[in-house]
Amino acid sequence: MDWSPVLISLKTAVPAVAVTFFLGLLLAWGVTAARGAALRAVLDGLLTLPLVLPPTVAGFFLLWVFGVKRPLGRLFLDLFGVRVAFSWGATVLAAVVISLPLMYRSARGAFDQVDRDLLDAGRTLGMSEWTLFRRVLLPNALPGVLTGGILAFARGLGEFGATAMIAGNIAGKTRTLPLAIYSAVAAGDMETAGRYVAVLLLVAFLAVAALNLLGDRRKGGSRRGGS
Repeated sequence: MDWSPVLISLKTAVPAVAVTFFLGLLLAWGVTAARGAALRAVLDGLLTLPLVLPPTVAGFFLLWVFGVKRPLGRLFLDLFGVRVAFSWGATVLAAVVISLPLMYRSARGAFDQVDRDLLDAGRTLGMSEWTLFRRVLLPNALPGVLTGGILAFARGLGEFGATAMIAGNIAGKTRTLPLAIYSAVAAGDMETAGRYVAVLLLVAFLAVAALNLLGDRRKGGSRRGGS
């Protein structure tokens, strides 16, 4: 069994979830603080769109933007000597785009549940919006935020459609676990495909277990706080 797809998937998911975590936090904070229901609805719709579109559609748009013959793709190549499409970086880009809506929705849902009176009290005390975010909003929403990070990691690890479009299926370079499973099945090697599936199932189980543990701790903290 070739372990390179496992390593490539981990090399993709870890930086992708780091970018997704902080970007999703900032976007959720920005949309929560945006003035006007119409503006929030438009921003929310745009940020949630990759969640409801087929991943291949997201991959097509990424390829349309970052392809070698596209202006932005040529700009990266000419200025930095970096070819985005069909590179390892493209697997990270695809994972970020597909998993970002999960992180954003989880963080925004957690922010919306924070008692507005706490924020108003902080403003009354003269706290800046950034201080309120760091010292009031984020600590109170942390369980939901961490849940979003775990979901984003699992989603990025299992991304297939967008990765195939923008990064391709290059063995030892962009072939992640889902692509390796597809390639093994296409070649009739069901045994190898089954092993890759087992690895993904193990990671998914660990993610679900982490979510359940986080939920149990949150409930335990709520019970102690209410007693």
